[in-house]
Amino acid sequence: MGTHLPATEFDGTAVDDQREADAEAVMGEPPAQMVQLLGADGKLGFDPVYTEYAEKLTPEKLQGLYADMAAIRRFDVEATALQRQGQLALWVPLTGQEAAQIGSGRASQPQDYIFPTYREHGVALTRNVDLAELLRQFRGVSNGGWNPKDTNFHLYTLVLAAQTLHAVGYAMGIQRDQKLAASTAASQAAGRESEAAVPNAAVIAYFGDGASSEGDVHESMVFASSYNAPVVFFCQNNHWAISVPTNVQTRVPLSNRAKGYGFPGIRVDGNDVIAVHAVTEWALEHARQGKGPVLIEAFTYRVGAHTTADDPTKYRESAEEDAWRAKDPLKRLEKYLRSEGLADDAFFAKVKADGDELASYVRRTTHDLETPDIRSAFANTYVEAHPLVAEELAWFEEYSAGFAGEEQPQERQAVTAQASQEAGH
Repeated sequence: MGTHLPATEFDGTAVDDQREADAEAVMGEPPAQMVQLLGADGKLGFDPVYTEYAEKLTPEKLQGLYADMAAIRRFDVEATALQRQGQLALWVPLTGQEAAQIGSGRASQPQDYIFPTYREHGVALTRNVDLAELLRQFRGVSNGGWNPKDTNFHLYTLVLAAQTLHAVGYAMGIQRDQKLAASTAASQAAGRESEAAVPNAAVIAYFGDGASSEGDVHESMVFASSYNAPVVFFCQNNHWAISVPTNVQTRVPLSNRAKGYGFPGIRVDGNDVIAVHAVTEWALEHARQGKGPVLIEAFTYRVGAHTTADDPTKYRESAEEDAWRAKDPLKRLEKYLRSEGLADDAFFAKVKADGDELASYVRRTTHDLETPDIRSAFANTYVEAHPLVAEELAWFEEYSAGFAGEEQPQERQAVTAQASQEAGH
């Protein structure tokens, strides 16, 4: 395609931090520094704060991070194929954002609660959500697909930024529960040995650069700051809010917005899984210790389409995509694992085989997903029985009973075919 795009407001949208740096210079502030530990060349650097956290990652954990990223990419490919074949109504690809999701998800602890958007398939993997169950919503046979209570991973939210408000409210609830628990434990400890303390929890709220322009994000950050809520705002800046580039969304790095609310903001290389893990671990510790919220901006890229209903060739250049493919998070970690002797060909072959096995399971399970009985919609409307719902269910049953004596279309076709055969037609 040519260099001129249809809409003039998108002219010159190559990845360019100079505008942001210039704007910050006018305000008299230094450019935002991006945390990076593992470079695109696969070499590990040093950071005065986050290297300490990176050093906690054992060879086994590093291998696990790679295996997770490879698995979720293979899953993404399979889910896209299922949509193209008519098995899913829609799919939201994540390729390119594996490090941001796996790194942050693996940095969380079981007691932490996570509020995703609709693209956090990698985070779902780290929280032990059955990926085949995750496809229920995209197949249209469920409003959710999994029980959040089982994994502390909330249902997907299709309404942009709505989950940030939910996350802050939940974090404020956690905050009050923990204060009450601490007070109760202190009073009960007098004169007897106290029980083991329940570990503090924090909340992570995921959203994208496009959603950052929604008022809900601003309001949630105001509340989080005002009440010192234990929440980490995790923004995956993948450079494109469907067809709107980041430099139309903001004039400065998104992480700088945290300053206006009075809490830390960190920009991290979202394609560096080690750095993402380290920064998220630090931020969650910060929140759990009662020090308040943190904003993380993971600087990454959506390599594919926004959804399977989108055509990115209409609004961005292929050269931009190629430049980001060179920063592939999987290739980066693979270089490091091989150079340090932490993984060999046998390891990578097994990862590939495991990914294919996962894809086969997902495909098989998706084909077997059945549409639930519509009566379950009545049963799940309220926690307790409701007279209006009962009345509507009774009307539905009466209406359905009116068709009891009629043959179903397939039955009629079978009878017609049999009659035709008997007649010699």
